Amino acid sequence: MRAVTYRALADFPDQLEAHYAAFAPEFTRWAPASWDGVPSEALTAVEQLCHVRDIEIDGYQVRIRRTLEEAHPTLASIDTDALVRERAYARDDPARALAAFRAARTQTLEMISGLSGAQLARTAFFEGYGPLTLRSLIHYLCSHDQQHLAGLQWLLGKVDASRVA
Repeated sequence: MRAVTYRALADFPDQLEAHYAAFAPEFTRWAPASWDGVPSEALTAVEQLCHVRDIEIDGYQVRIRRTLEEAHPTLASIDTDALVRERAYARDDPARALAAFRAARTQTLEMISGLSGAQLARTAFFEGYGPLTLRSLIHYLCSHDQQHLAGLQWLLGKVDASRVA
């Protein structure tokens, strides 16, 4: 695995927490009138935290395990909108969500550190992405992290713009 990718994955919990901390309390659950142009899912700041927590645990950790343990598994995509509703993201506690995400990311890093070249080359089929290797999946996880930092920055931009109108 590339060191830059591992480092980015390891650094993400601190970056996520810092981005969330940039929101004034009254805007952590705020949604803009339009989500046009959002670079992530259309989620409030609190919902973004819950989403990365759940995708880490129910998405990427499961996908990594299955890719390591099964012969060319089909990896399911997860319906974000359903999770938002079913798990009541809007009412979740952000400190608890961040703590759970940090613990999950530590577990993910333990899962992927020290993998052999043969393990990283194991294959799967990921719904919405197509065929991949475990190394590919790890890059997609890193990309997912960056997407949500971009979503939080975009949302901060919308918060600032809402004060102009």
